[in-house]
Amino acid sequence: MNFSTLFKFCPVCGSGQFNQHNIKSKTCNSCGFIYYINPSAATAAFIRNDDGDLLVCRRAHEPAKGTLDLPGGFIDYNETAEQGVAREIEEEIGVKAIAVKYLFSLPNDYVYSGMDIPTMDLFFECKLEDYSRILPADDVEECFFLPIREINPALFGLNSIKKAVGMFIEQHSGKKEIFSA
Repeated sequence: MNFSTLFKFCPVCGSGQFNQHNIKSKTCNSCGFIYYINPSAATAAFIRNDDGDLLVCRRAHEPAKGTLDLPGGFIDYNETAEQGVAREIEEEIGVKAIAVKYLFSLPNDYVYSGMDIPTMDLFFECKLEDYSRILPADDVEECFFLPIREINPALFGLNSIKKAVGMFIEQHSGKKEIFSA
């Protein structure tokens, strides 16, 4: 659903004169406030074990409940992207990330409470402190390692994750180690 139909009143003065300003903003004709819909920052982690298999998770909640995903989530206020991905990894699989390396970003739309939230998804390669203690928690129903050759990007529920997993597979097929020491 388009944000312009959901936000009918100005969040500053409460006026009903809160109208489309341009494709990414609304303006209040009463107080002059302009609200821009900018992407929220989110993270996702590519984590491989010693055999080169990729850690995948199954989403416990909507959107895309039951589909595959990568560990990650939204960055909190006053948090760097690196801190955000490390926190999300610990929340979702119970293990600390000991190495975090930025890879690339992709835009996405994340459907939440019936509204399309634009996101900028930041993808990282990560290593874990202890691979034997991985347990699903928070937004994760289950997590497991899959050999790269067995991964089907179409089974991932979020568009940016699908695309990123496809890119990752293309770049890393046959490679066991993704970190350069």
